[in-house]
Amino acid sequence: MTDHRRENQRLWNEWSDDFQALWTADTDEGELPPAPSPFDPELPGGRQPALVRSVEGKAYAELGCGGGQGSVGTAELGAEPVVGVDFSGEQLAHARRLGDRYGVDAQFCKGDVTDLPLADDRFDVASSEAAFQMVEDLDAALAETHRILRDGGVFVLSVPHPLNESLDAETGRIERSYFGDGPRTITIDDSYESELVVFDRTVAELHDALVDAGFEVRRLVEHQRHEVEQHDPDDSDLPDVLWKVPQSVRFWAVAGGYE
Repeated sequence: MTDHRRENQRLWNEWSDDFQALWTADTDEGELPPAPSPFDPELPGGRQPALVRSVEGKAYAELGCGGGQGSVGTAELGAEPVVGVDFSGEQLAHARRLGDRYGVDAQFCKGDVTDLPLADDRFDVASSEAAFQMVEDLDAALAETHRILRDGGVFVLSVPHPLNESLDAETGRIERSYFGDGPRTITIDDSYESELVVFDRTVAELHDALVDAGFEVRRLVEHQRHEVEQHDPDDSDLPDVLWKVPQSVRFWAVAGGYE
């Protein structure tokens, strides 16, 4: 296990309770917490019927599942079986509780996205939301994703947009190179012993890595953060620059055979 992976694993085990509390902060008592699926038509980019008309009855894997929201949400849409994989035991505990609250049949297991504890050609669809930017060996993670998907399987990869990551929201200025310059650490809270380690990659680098792993990229979606889409700049306290850049980039890719 690399030092970067250990640092991120420790951070997520420390941060998990606080992170999930923030995720559910707007959930009223007695209501189910949000569990959005990447195949939900309300999410950025909407449905992609040419790629996935429905996930009902399809085998689905969430890679870097965290608290299991994508797994649970996709199970709610009828996917079966559903498996979430994460390297944080604390996050997986939250994922299992979320699955129980929703009453869905989703399984969660501990593992690394560069060495998945899953069988070859097992899944029809897979996704990863805001996890692969923490992976040092992106090529290995994408090769593993390709391995577990059946030929023609669909992978939805979403990561923070590198342009958004290069900005300082308070000053509105570019503070870091868009092209990245190695690992970057983020202090989540001074009370945590660990920091988050991320690897900044351009949109082109992400696209080319998918292609090199045997995927055909069919759709790329750049989208703003939810708070920006739902508000007028004049009625918000958010920095003005956030209205001018995308928050995330999402790739819809299809697994094919290697040449």
